[in-house]
Parts: sequence; C-alpha cells; structure tokens
Amino acid sequence: MNNRIIPFLTLSTLLVAACDVLDVEPAQQVADNQAITNAAGAQAAILGTYSQVQEYYQLNYPVLGYLPADNVIFNGTLSQYLQVDQNAYTPNNDIVTATWTQLYQVINSANNLIEGVPVLTDPTFTADARNRILGEAYLLRALAYFDLGRGWGGVPLVLKPTRSAQDGQGIRRSTLDQTYDQVLGDLDLAEPLLPEVNVAPATTQLRNRAAKNAARALRARLHLYRRQWAEAEGNATRVIGNNGYELVSPYRAFSTAPFGSRESVFELSFTNADPNNQWNNWFPSALGGQFTLQPSPGFVTLVNNPATGGNRNALVATIAIGGTTATYGNLYARSRERDDPAYLIRLAELYLIRAEARAQQNNLAGALADLNAVRKRAGLAEATAATPEAVQLAIENERRIEFAFEAHRWFDLVRTERADDVLGITDRNKWLFPIPFVDIGADPDLEQNPGY
Repeated sequence: MNNRIIPFLTLSTLLVAACDVLDVEPAQQVADNQAITNAAGAQAAILGTYSQVQEYYQLNYPVLGYLPADNVIFNGTLSQYLQVDQNAYTPNNDIVTATWTQLYQVINSANNLIEGVPVLTDPTFTADARNRILGEAYLLRALAYFDLGRGWGGVPLVLKPTRSAQDGQGIRRSTLDQTYDQVLGDLDLAEPLLPEVNVAPATTQLRNRAAKNAARALRARLHLYRRQWAEAEGNATRVIGNNGYELVSPYRAFSTAPFGSRESVFELSFTNADPNNQWNNWFPSALGGQFTLQPSPGFVTLVNNPATGGNRNALVATIAIGGTTATYGNLYARSRERDDPAYLIRLAELYLIRAEARAQQNNLAGALADLNAVRKRAGLAEATAATPEAVQLAIENERRIEFAFEAHRWFDLVRTERADDVLGITDRNKWLFPIPFVDIGADPDLEQNPGY
C-alpha cells in the first residue's frame, strides 16, 4: 500500500503534560463510523495528531535538518545515516522513507479532524473546544506541508481523509509555490480558531499545544523561505512584541527542566513513558547512548571559541574514554528521564528571522539590533557588520550555532542557495530529498525528484 495514504489515528496516552491522560486503545486505522463521533473522540484524535508530529520530530526530521550540513557527522556504520551525511541518498533510504510517511500520517490525521469536527453534534462539545481542535488540526497540517515542501519541493496536496489505497492516488505533485500557498491558507484558517494562551502571566502559558502565536511564528518562517521580507518581519514582530516571551539566560536554559520556558513558542513534550530518544544518538556508550551522531570538528571549534560560541559551548560536552576524550552533543541531555522536548519554534528564531528580513530590506540598524539580542544572550560582543552582505553572513553564522542540533542548518543553506558555496554540493538535484521508492512504485502519477 502507498505509504502516504495509510489511514490511522494513533493515540498517545501521555502526549503533553498539560493534557489529561486518556485511556484510549491505540489503532492503526479507524473505520468511517468509528473515527470521530463525539467530543471525546475529537480530543483523542487531536492528541493522536500531535503524537504523529512527535514521531517525525523526535529524530528523523531533525537528522535531515542537520546531518547533511556541516555541524554534525555520522559516527557509525548504518548506511541510511551515512547516505544522509554524504548527501548520497537512494530512494529507499529508511530515514527519508520513514519521515515522508510520518508527515503524511500527520496530514491524514489532521484531514480526519478537519472533515469530522465541524459536523459533530455532541451537546458536550463546546464552541471553544471545537474551534481549538480545528485550529490545531489546520496548524499541524500546515507544519507538515511546510516541512515536506522544504525537504522535497512541491508535493501532492492530499486534503481529504484517505481510507483506502485508492483515495490518494492520482493526486499529482503541486509546485513548491502551490505547496507553500496551502501552508499559508491553513495558517489563515488556524489563527482565528486558536486560543491566545501564550501571554503573561506565566501560569497561563501553554507551550506544547498550538496557539495563535505558533501560527504567527510559523507564518514568519514561511515568508522567510518565500523571500517575502516585509511579511516575515511583520509576523515575527507580532510574536516578539508579545509579553509572554523572552530570551532566557544563559543559553540552554530553555532546554532544562522544567520545560516550556518563556523562550518557547511551540515545543513538543515527552515523558519517560512517551520518550524522546534524541539523547541516545548523541551520548557515548559510557553514558548509555549509541553515539550515532557527533558534533563535527569544525562546529566544536566554533562553539568553543568565546568570540563565536559564547555560553552556547554548553551544546557540547566531553568525556574521557579509555585514555581519549570524546566530544558529544549535549542539547538533548535528559537520558534517564528521556523527556527532552522537541523544539519547533523558539523566540531566538523569530529575532533572527526579523534580522534577516530587515537586512534584505536594507534596514541594517534594525537587523543588527535583532542579531545582537541573540548574541547578547549568548554572552557575545555586539556584531558591527557594516554592509548588507556582511550582515547577512553574520546572521547565517549566528543561525548555524544557535540552532546547531535543531532542524535548520541544511534547510538554511538550501533556501539561501548557499549549499554549493558552504558545503560544495554543486548538484542542485541533491538539494532535495528523493520521493520514497515504495510510493513511486505504488502510484504511477507520483513523479520522482530529478536526479534520483
């Protein structure tokens, strides 16, 4: 069966700390007359959608966001990781295939909610609850299509639930612009439906469920990728100006328990029973990990340089093993609890989005002010670049360190068309991932990316 159209509603009983525990039996597919029939079913279904976002963000998508670039190297023998590290993908790469599948599972789960929630007649289903779930479904679908677009280019836009192998066939690939138009359309629908919860005081904040500011932040990122500078600046400003957010100090204070800091605009929560296994790929065996991923020597030099890394050197740590010293990544550090969040959007990103957008509009003073807000938190001196080109490069270098082990560096170099200059990847066909072989074989209308 075509992996991108497998129907499901996978339910997590411990998805987010702010939600009540649901006693729901997980299922891989739900019959039409059982999918969403009442308010409780709708609540369970939206948790299932978050659970699928967890699936692709706890490892696979971040790996695709940093391993093809220059901050991280593969430290093992598994061919699927080696292909990503060397930008030498095959269409049957396990990481690429799993991520594509998980993304379309998010979309199908959201589609079930978007179709089913508006027609529910349960008298216990309040308008506020209905709107929130529907807004979350639109936002999570927008996130999934955005992540597909920046990884694979234009993709098939499946906007109805798929409940059989035939439902998703014959939907040809859209262009990247059309894919991003769909993201924007979903965000337009999501924002008015979502609650305004990420505001002061801190007791009212909820960082692990989508709210209006998550929609605004994702919109700012989308406009940055589309080079729509004024719109990127405006949406970033809407979030930065909200008094529910601030850059927390020192760096990595956002990633230490208790989670959900005032820097987080949108993050995914995990628990020991519903774990985030990122740490396992970073930690050496002496600390219980597999050491599959390792900071590159070039990145270790940068982050340990007081003039470029500042207090972000907390991103790496060392351990003595058999007379040698091993350096490992330390962003996901709660190995025993396994409850590190997945960081979808932090306030630091909004500052650097606005900095880049301002620089592109020749507002160098404004760009430097935003850039230096992030540098100040890192304990660095202010940047003093004086030309548009120098400011842009300073922002690029700042993003490299600030989001080193999050899903940004590779996509940044592709969207700015710098993957050739920085990484030496001259074949632009390799700037996109291949469509999985199983999907190409299952649907004759699905076209492969050039070069694969």
